[in-house]
Amino acid sequence: MSPAVRVAAVDLGATSGRVMSGRIGGDRVEINELHRFPNGAVRVRGSLFWDVLGIHREVLTGIREVAGTGPLHGIGIDSWAIDHGLLDHDGQLLGQVFSHRDARVEGIAEKVVAQIGAATLYGTTGIQQLPFNTIYQLVAARGTTAFDAAETMLLLPDLLGYWLTGAIGAERTNASTTQLYDVRQGVWAVDLCRELGLPEGVLPPLRDPGSLLGPLLPDVAEDLGASAEVPVVAVGSHDTASAVVAVPAQARDFAYISSGTWSLVGLELDRPVLTEDARLADFTNEVGVDGTIRFLKNVMGLWVLSESLRSWSERRFQGAELRSLLAAAAELEPLRTVVDINDPRLLFPSTSADPMPERIAALAAESEEAIPHSPAAITRCILDSLAVAYRRHVRTAAALADTSPEVVHVVGGGSQNELLCQLTADACGLPVLAGPVEAAALGNVLVQGRALGADLPDLPAMRDLVRRSYDVRRFEPRDGLDWAAAEARIS
Repeated sequence: MSPAVRVAAVDLGATSGRVMSGRIGGDRVEINELHRFPNGAVRVRGSLFWDVLGIHREVLTGIREVAGTGPLHGIGIDSWAIDHGLLDHDGQLLGQVFSHRDARVEGIAEKVVAQIGAATLYGTTGIQQLPFNTIYQLVAARGTTAFDAAETMLLLPDLLGYWLTGAIGAERTNASTTQLYDVRQGVWAVDLCRELGLPEGVLPPLRDPGSLLGPLLPDVAEDLGASAEVPVVAVGSHDTASAVVAVPAQARDFAYISSGTWSLVGLELDRPVLTEDARLADFTNEVGVDGTIRFLKNVMGLWVLSESLRSWSERRFQGAELRSLLAAAAELEPLRTVVDINDPRLLFPSTSADPMPERIAALAAESEEAIPHSPAAITRCILDSLAVAYRRHVRTAAALADTSPEVVHVVGGGSQNELLCQLTADACGLPVLAGPVEAAALGNVLVQGRALGADLPDLPAMRDLVRRSYDVRRFEPRDGLDWAAAEARIS
């Protein structure tokens, strides 16, 4: 039996971050949250930025807590995709790190597509056409002082790893989300960069999940109270890549929904699907751990509900906390109001002048749906609309990949939302297995563990360990609602 491995798993989300102590040993994988902190974009002079130095400070605090409570054998970092920092010739961060929800990218995607061609862009990168992809952020930055001085672009987990180790690189699962990665060849799409006038030299060397960035810098190790020999491991640094590692699947044919601020709905495949039908359906082909492909669709996710909750809280609505809203929503008429949950007007943060609940009501009015007025009705509309979107994308993915999933695994924070899980089972007509909640952190720990000597040779072995360690809840599909008709109402 392999000796026990204990690691720090840094898992960063758009609304919160956490640092977990992870342990693999005794035929189990265990995680324990030691540090959690709020996260969110900061608006400065009309632009949205991440407080990346504040995130770094909190990451250090969390790792320090892990190191202070037992042996530390490794550190891994995963986060959301796409956003990045630019470094100058001396390795210093140039300016602030923009949020992908910043308005600077408006209209950029259309210009790039007109120049490159949608079919060429998809045939090279296989990536879903999202207006904030890294490629569009870099095109939007052309001509700025920071961009002109940039020597290196680092995606967020790679930037934080650089500050821990001094090592420059781009972990492949996250690099593949940028729309600057050639998914067929497994290299940066340098011809695409040249055509767009983007300096290919800013793209750092690629590295695979499980590779070692290097040991901690001496001053960092001293600050953390850890050995300078502790390595930072490149995990599946896109949080969805890590989450899919921890999907407790037994069958090969399964669909998954990584449910959080975003919902990532898709399949795990051996090769990308780059057909014209896949492009027109706007499905993405992102790299997973062990050379897999995450064939999926990004759905706006629980962001819409969390922004509605924030709006109601700011306006001091009574009874607008999540638990009571979900209970009230479960009693309302199902499918009374459905909207396109991926409408781009839902992308940007709620404001007092343009609150999220009013956007939902406006979308309903445009579609001649019953207009939801109460917080419970809006909550029910959001959850029904998410379930309709999940149904559409699970079925579309299966058709495009010529496969038939037997079950839908829901992992991440949304797996705790019983109403949404049941609606998902009903809508998809498939059993839903919900959990584990902290799938991204678990996947992070599993990839680190294998790199550090744990006997986990492949994804089935990792998933078997998750099944032995965590219970999941099963939701059987129920009959009685016309989900196809509801889907047709927003087609």
